[in-house]
Amino acid sequence: MLNHIVIMGRLTRDPELRRTGSGIAVASFSLAVDRDFAPRDGGERETDFIDCVAWRQTGEFVSKYFTKGRMAVVSGRLQIRNWTDKDGNKRRTAEVIADNVYFGDSKRDADNGGSYGGSSYSGNSYGGGQSSGFGGSYATPSPTGGYAAPASTPAPASNDFAMLDDDDASLPF
Repeated sequence: MLNHIVIMGRLTRDPELRRTGSGIAVASFSLAVDRDFAPRDGGERETDFIDCVAWRQTGEFVSKYFTKGRMAVVSGRLQIRNWTDKDGNKRRTAEVIADNVYFGDSKRDADNGGSYGGSSYSGNSYGGGQSSGFGGSYATPSPTGGYAAPASTPAPASNDFAMLDDDDASLPF
């Protein structure tokens, strides 16, 4: 079975970070996601408001770096949850459980100031490379529990390419 969803939209409010009884972080937020098509009558595109939940370090990352109005790309799974309200009525809620959260804009675009490289948080460690076209500098967990600055990697020199003969035997794959 496959249950994978990717959405991109703007946060409708600041994320709300809570902790479970055992101290596990969980962030709740909502994205306003424009539909890809406009109605046939020429009206405006409709917008869907999608609830998202991010657990543990991903939730802490979202709570720390995202604010109302920021563009976010969320990759995760769709979950339908049944619950009972305070009046005893049975309710159903659909929400995206976020596995990965990426910046969909730059901080400069969000608040018209400063420069900011895109970044993402996926699962248990920051980045690990560029994902989905949203690249930038990534921090990695250090053995002491904090986050260490990324090791700088030099840009490849422009003469790092070698010509290969047309003979298929010389190809590296």
